[in-house]
Amino acid sequence: MKLIIAKSAGFCFGVKRAMEIALDAAQKYPPPLYTFGPLIHNPQAVEYLERLGIKAKKRMSDISAGTVILRSHGVSLKDFEKAREKGLKIIDATCPIVKRAHFFAKFLRRNGYALLIVGDADHPEVEAIRSYLDREVEVVEKPETLMQLGPWKKLGIIAQTTQTFGLFKEVVAAGLDRAKEVRVFNTICHATTVRQKEAVEIAKKVDCMIVAGGYNSGNTQRLAGICRQIQPRTHHIETARGLKPKWLAGGKVIGLTAGASTPSWIIEEVEKEIRRMKRRG
Repeated sequence: MKLIIAKSAGFCFGVKRAMEIALDAAQKYPPPLYTFGPLIHNPQAVEYLERLGIKAKKRMSDISAGTVILRSHGVSLKDFEKAREKGLKIIDATCPIVKRAHFFAKFLRRNGYALLIVGDADHPEVEAIRSYLDREVEVVEKPETLMQLGPWKKLGIIAQTTQTFGLFKEVVAAGLDRAKEVRVFNTICHATTVRQKEAVEIAKKVDCMIVAGGYNSGNTQRLAGICRQIQPRTHHIETARGLKPKWLAGGKVIGLTAGASTPSWIIEEVEKEIRRMKRRG
Protein backbone atom coordinates (compact mmCIF):
# COMPACT_ATOMS: atom_id res chain seq x y z
CA MET A 1 0.00 0.00 0.00
CA LYS A 2 1.23 3.48 -0.90
CA LEU A 3 0.09 6.45 1.20
CA ILE A 4 0.33 9.94 -0.30
CA ILE A 5 0.12 12.68 2.33
CA ALA A 6 -0.44 16.27 1.27
CA LYS A 7 2.49 18.52 2.18
CA SER A 8 0.05 21.39 2.80
CA ALA A 9 -2.17 19.43 5.19
CA GLY A 10 -2.77 20.93 8.62
CA PHE A 11 -2.62 24.35 10.22
CA CYS A 12 -2.48 27.33 7.91
CA PHE A 13 -0.64 30.50 8.93
CA GLY A 14 -3.69 32.18 10.49
CA VAL A 15 -4.72 29.16 12.54
CA LYS A 16 -1.18 28.46 13.72
CA ARG A 17 -0.85 32.12 14.73
CA ALA A 18 -4.16 32.05 16.63
CA MET A 19 -3.16 28.91 18.54
CA GLU A 20 0.25 30.39 19.43
CA ILE A 21 -1.44 33.57 20.67
CA ALA A 22 -3.83 31.52 22.84
CA LEU A 23 -1.06 29.33 24.26
CA ASP A 24 1.00 32.42 25.04
CA ALA A 25 -2.00 34.03 26.77
CA ALA A 26 -2.46 30.94 28.94
CA GLN A 27 1.07 31.46 30.25
CA LYS A 28 0.89 35.24 30.70
CA TYR A 29 -2.55 36.05 32.05
CA PRO A 30 -4.46 34.89 35.11
CA PRO A 31 -7.86 33.24 34.82
CA PRO A 32 -10.51 33.58 33.70
CA LEU A 33 -9.51 33.31 30.03
CA TYR A 34 -11.99 32.87 27.19
CA THR A 35 -12.24 32.70 23.44
CA PHE A 36 -15.27 34.30 21.83
CA GLY A 37 -16.64 31.35 19.91
CA PRO A 38 -14.28 28.50 19.06
CA LEU A 39 -10.83 29.92 18.37
CA ILE A 40 -10.61 27.67 15.31
CA HIS A 41 -13.04 25.19 13.77
CA ASN A 42 -11.64 22.04 15.30
CA PRO A 43 -13.33 20.49 18.37
CA GLN A 44 -10.21 18.64 19.50
CA ALA A 45 -8.11 21.82 19.49
CA VAL A 46 -10.85 23.65 21.38
CA GLU A 47 -10.93 20.85 23.99
CA TYR A 48 -7.15 21.11 24.33
CA LEU A 49 -7.43 24.84 25.04
CA GLU A 50 -10.13 24.17 27.62
CA ARG A 51 -7.78 21.82 29.48
CA LEU A 52 -5.36 24.75 29.67
CA GLY A 53 -8.08 26.92 31.20
CA ILE A 54 -9.22 28.76 28.05
CA LYS A 55 -12.97 28.30 27.68
CA ALA A 56 -14.96 29.03 24.53
CA LYS A 57 -18.10 31.13 24.97
CA LYS A 58 -20.78 31.57 22.32
CA ARG A 59 -22.05 34.96 23.52
CA MET A 60 -20.19 37.99 24.80
CA SER A 61 -22.90 38.28 27.45
CA ASP A 62 -21.53 35.03 28.95
CA ILE A 63 -18.20 36.74 29.69
CA SER A 64 -18.27 39.13 32.63
CA ALA A 65 -14.58 39.59 33.46
CA GLY A 66 -11.07 38.48 32.56
CA THR A 67 -9.36 38.09 29.20
CA VAL A 68 -11.08 37.33 25.90
CA ILE A 69 -9.25 36.10 22.81
CA LEU A 70 -10.91 37.04 19.53
CA ARG A 71 -11.13 34.02 17.23
CA SER A 72 -9.19 33.65 13.98
CA HIS A 73 -12.34 34.35 11.92
CA GLY A 74 -12.83 37.75 13.54
CA VAL A 75 -15.80 39.10 15.53
CA SER A 76 -18.59 41.50 14.78
CA LEU A 77 -18.33 45.19 15.58
CA LYS A 78 -21.18 44.81 18.08
CA ASP A 79 -19.38 42.08 20.03
CA PHE A 80 -16.08 43.93 19.93
CA GLU A 81 -17.74 47.01 21.41
CA LYS A 82 -19.41 44.88 24.09
CA ALA A 83 -16.02 43.50 25.11
CA ARG A 84 -14.63 47.02 25.46
CA GLU A 85 -17.67 48.22 27.42
CA LYS A 86 -17.19 45.36 29.90
CA GLY A 87 -13.57 46.33 30.44
CA LEU A 88 -12.29 42.94 29.28
CA LYS A 89 -8.67 42.51 28.27
CA ILE A 90 -8.91 41.89 24.54
CA ILE A 91 -6.36 39.79 22.64
CA ASP A 92 -6.97 39.85 18.89
CA ALA A 93 -6.15 36.56 17.17
CA THR A 94 -8.01 37.46 13.96
CA CYS A 95 -6.12 36.14 10.94
CA PRO A 96 -4.34 38.99 9.08
CA ILE A 97 -5.67 37.59 5.80
CA VAL A 98 -9.22 37.90 7.14
CA LYS A 99 -8.42 41.48 8.15
CA ARG A 100 -7.29 42.08 4.57
CA ALA A 101 -10.77 41.03 3.39
CA HIS A 102 -12.24 43.54 5.88
CA PHE A 103 -10.05 46.27 4.40
CA PHE A 104 -11.14 45.64 0.81
CA ALA A 105 -14.82 45.36 1.80
CA LYS A 106 -14.65 48.79 3.47
CA PHE A 107 -12.71 50.23 0.53
CA LEU A 108 -15.35 49.13 -1.97
CA ARG A 109 -18.26 50.43 0.10
CA ARG A 110 -16.48 53.72 0.75
CA ASN A 111 -16.06 54.20 -3.00
CA GLY A 112 -19.70 53.60 -3.84
CA TYR A 113 -19.68 49.97 -4.93
CA ALA A 114 -22.50 47.59 -4.12
CA LEU A 115 -20.76 44.66 -2.42
CA LEU A 116 -21.01 40.93 -2.96
CA ILE A 117 -19.23 38.44 -0.71
CA VAL A 118 -18.77 34.97 -2.15
CA GLY A 119 -19.21 32.72 0.85
CA ASP A 120 -21.45 31.27 3.51
CA ALA A 121 -23.74 33.89 5.07
CA ASP A 122 -23.74 32.04 8.41
CA HIS A 123 -19.96 31.73 8.66
CA PRO A 124 -18.48 33.90 11.47
CA GLU A 125 -15.93 35.41 9.10
CA VAL A 126 -18.65 36.68 6.76
CA GLU A 127 -20.85 37.81 9.63
CA ALA A 128 -17.95 39.83 11.03
CA ILE A 129 -17.16 41.52 7.70
CA ARG A 130 -20.79 42.54 7.18
CA SER A 131 -21.05 44.03 10.66
CA TYR A 132 -18.41 46.69 9.94
CA LEU A 133 -20.12 48.03 6.81
CA ASP A 134 -22.53 50.94 6.61
CA ARG A 135 -25.13 49.09 4.54
CA GLU A 136 -26.38 45.57 4.02
CA VAL A 137 -24.28 43.54 1.59
CA GLU A 138 -25.23 40.47 -0.40
CA VAL A 139 -23.67 37.08 0.27
CA VAL A 140 -23.82 34.54 -2.56
CA GLU A 141 -22.95 30.86 -2.56
CA LYS A 142 -23.53 30.19 -6.28
CA PRO A 143 -23.45 32.26 -9.49
CA GLU A 144 -27.13 31.57 -10.26
CA THR A 145 -28.10 33.76 -7.31
CA LEU A 146 -26.87 36.86 -9.15
CA MET A 147 -29.71 36.56 -11.67
CA GLN A 148 -32.07 37.54 -8.85
CA LEU A 149 -29.94 40.53 -7.80
CA GLY A 150 -28.97 43.85 -9.33
CA PRO A 151 -28.47 45.18 -11.87
CA TRP A 152 -25.78 47.50 -10.60
CA LYS A 153 -23.85 50.48 -11.91
CA LYS A 154 -20.84 49.68 -9.72
CA LEU A 155 -20.33 46.23 -8.23
CA GLY A 156 -17.50 45.11 -5.96
CA ILE A 157 -16.78 41.44 -5.25
CA ILE A 158 -14.65 39.80 -2.56
CA ALA A 159 -14.59 36.26 -1.17
CA GLN A 160 -14.63 34.50 2.15
CA THR A 161 -10.96 33.60 2.58
CA THR A 162 -11.54 29.83 2.47
CA GLN A 163 -13.75 29.72 -0.63
CA THR A 164 -12.80 27.83 -3.79
CA PHE A 165 -11.22 29.87 -6.55
CA GLY A 166 -13.37 28.12 -9.15
CA LEU A 167 -16.60 29.30 -7.54
CA PHE A 168 -15.18 32.81 -7.10
CA LYS A 169 -14.41 33.03 -10.83
CA GLU A 170 -17.91 31.84 -11.73
CA VAL A 171 -19.53 34.51 -9.54
CA VAL A 172 -17.27 37.21 -10.98
CA ALA A 173 -18.18 36.13 -14.52
CA ALA A 174 -21.89 36.26 -13.65
CA GLY A 175 -21.38 39.70 -12.09
CA LEU A 176 -20.00 41.04 -15.37
CA ASP A 177 -23.41 40.39 -16.93
CA ARG A 178 -25.23 42.25 -14.15
CA ALA A 179 -23.15 45.40 -13.69
CA LYS A 180 -21.67 48.19 -15.83
CA GLU A 181 -18.54 48.29 -13.71
CA VAL A 182 -17.10 45.43 -11.66
CA ARG A 183 -14.17 45.71 -9.28
CA VAL A 184 -12.79 42.49 -7.84
CA PHE A 185 -10.38 41.74 -5.03
CA ASN A 186 -9.30 38.13 -4.71
CA THR A 187 -9.36 37.71 -0.92
CA ILE A 188 -9.07 33.93 -0.97
CA CYS A 189 -6.16 32.83 1.20
CA HIS A 190 -3.21 31.66 -0.90
CA ALA A 191 -2.71 28.69 1.44
CA THR A 192 -6.32 27.63 0.75
CA THR A 193 -5.69 27.69 -3.00
CA VAL A 194 -2.44 25.71 -2.65
CA ARG A 195 -4.13 23.15 -0.39
CA GLN A 196 -7.02 22.68 -2.81
CA LYS A 197 -4.76 22.32 -5.85
CA GLU A 198 -2.58 19.76 -4.09
CA ALA A 199 -5.65 17.79 -2.95
CA VAL A 200 -6.92 17.68 -6.55
CA GLU A 201 -3.60 16.32 -7.82
CA ILE A 202 -3.51 13.64 -5.11
CA ALA A 203 -7.15 12.65 -5.69
CA LYS A 204 -6.30 11.91 -9.35
CA LYS A 205 -3.70 9.34 -8.31
CA VAL A 206 -5.41 7.39 -5.52
CA ASP A 207 -8.00 4.66 -5.01
CA CYS A 208 -9.33 6.28 -1.83
CA MET A 209 -9.02 9.80 -0.42
CA ILE A 210 -9.20 10.65 3.28
CA VAL A 211 -9.79 14.25 4.37
CA ALA A 212 -9.25 14.94 8.08
CA GLY A 213 -10.69 17.89 9.95
CA GLY A 214 -13.55 19.23 12.02
CA TYR A 215 -17.03 18.53 10.74
CA ASN A 216 -17.77 22.18 11.55
CA SER A 217 -14.87 23.38 9.40
CA GLY A 218 -16.03 25.00 6.15
CA ASN A 219 -12.63 24.79 4.48
CA THR A 220 -12.38 21.06 5.30
CA GLN A 221 -15.86 20.44 3.92
CA ARG A 222 -14.95 22.21 0.69
CA LEU A 223 -11.69 20.26 0.49
CA ALA A 224 -13.63 17.00 0.75
CA GLY A 225 -16.12 18.20 -1.84
CA ILE A 226 -13.39 19.07 -4.33
CA CYS A 227 -11.73 15.69 -3.87
CA ARG A 228 -15.04 13.85 -4.17
CA GLN A 229 -15.66 15.35 -7.61
CA ILE A 230 -12.49 13.60 -8.79
CA GLN A 231 -12.39 10.52 -6.55
CA PRO A 232 -15.89 9.39 -5.41
CA ARG A 233 -14.24 7.28 -2.71
CA THR A 234 -13.47 10.38 -0.65
CA HIS A 235 -14.27 10.34 3.07
CA HIS A 236 -14.27 13.25 5.53
CA ILE A 237 -13.37 12.24 9.06
CA GLU A 238 -12.72 14.27 12.19
CA THR A 239 -10.28 11.90 13.90
CA ALA A 240 -8.74 8.47 13.32
CA ARG A 241 -11.74 6.89 15.05
CA GLY A 242 -13.85 7.77 12.03
CA LEU A 243 -11.87 5.53 9.69
CA LYS A 244 -13.55 2.36 8.40
CA PRO A 245 -11.55 -0.60 7.05
CA LYS A 246 -14.01 -1.13 4.18
CA TRP A 247 -13.08 2.28 2.74
CA LEU A 248 -9.48 1.15 2.30
CA ALA A 249 -10.28 -2.35 1.07
CA GLY A 250 -8.69 -3.07 -2.29
CA GLY A 251 -7.00 0.29 -2.42
CA LYS A 252 -3.36 0.19 -3.47
CA VAL A 253 -2.84 3.95 -3.24
CA ILE A 254 -4.45 6.02 -0.46
CA GLY A 255 -4.44 9.81 -0.26
CA LEU A 256 -4.53 11.87 2.92
CA THR A 257 -5.04 15.59 3.35
CA ALA A 258 -6.45 17.81 6.08
CA GLY A 259 -8.18 21.13 6.60
CA ALA A 260 -6.47 24.34 7.65
CA SER A 261 -7.62 23.96 11.26
CA THR A 262 -6.56 20.33 11.73
CA PRO A 263 -3.80 19.82 14.34
CA SER A 264 -0.73 17.86 13.30
CA TRP A 265 -1.32 15.25 16.00
CA ILE A 266 -4.67 14.32 14.43
CA ILE A 267 -3.08 13.95 10.99
CA GLU A 268 -0.36 11.72 12.48
CA GLU A 269 -2.95 9.55 14.25
CA VAL A 270 -4.94 9.16 11.03
CA GLU A 271 -1.79 8.19 9.15
CA LYS A 272 -0.90 5.55 11.76
CA GLU A 273 -4.42 4.12 11.72
CA ILE A 274 -4.50 3.89 7.92
CA ARG A 275 -1.19 1.99 7.94
CA ARG A 276 -2.40 -0.26 10.76
CA MET A 277 -5.65 -1.09 8.94
CA LYS A 278 -3.84 -1.90 5.72
CA ARG A 279 -1.39 -4.19 7.50
CA ARG A 280 -4.23 -6.07 9.14
CA GLY A 281 -6.34 -6.09 6.00
